[in-house]
Amino acid sequence: MPIRVVIADNYPVVRNGLRMMIERSGKDILVVGEASDGMEVLKMARAKPVNVFILDIILPKMNGIETTRELLKRSPTAKIIILNLHDTKVMVEEAVAAGARGCLTKEMISQTLVAAVTEVHAGRYFFCP
Repeated sequence: MPIRVVIADNYPVVRNGLRMMIERSGKDILVVGEASDGMEVLKMARAKPVNVFILDIILPKMNGIETTRELLKRSPTAKIIILNLHDTKVMVEEAVAAGARGCLTKEMISQTLVAAVTEVHAGRYFFCP
């Protein structure tokens, strides 16, 4: 059974790039939805089964941290990876405190995305090296 993923980023080109990385990985991971803001993520979470959410920290209407908190209120077993341009200690601490299980920088994402999805889906944490 594939790992079902939703990707959320306000830039379509970033979402497309993430989707292509996942699809070309050869792993059993299926992108089941894309969102451009936090509210769309919450709607998708209600509409279809999702195993892992990949959320940019900067999203319109509801940022990635707020979306993480709300997702976990509604579905405590949701597994979430936060993306950010820079890996700052404050961002990682805030993401983990909100309930995220992984944090990736966009500069390292091409090397770490698939591993992060696999690890987080398995119940482990994943952070950029």
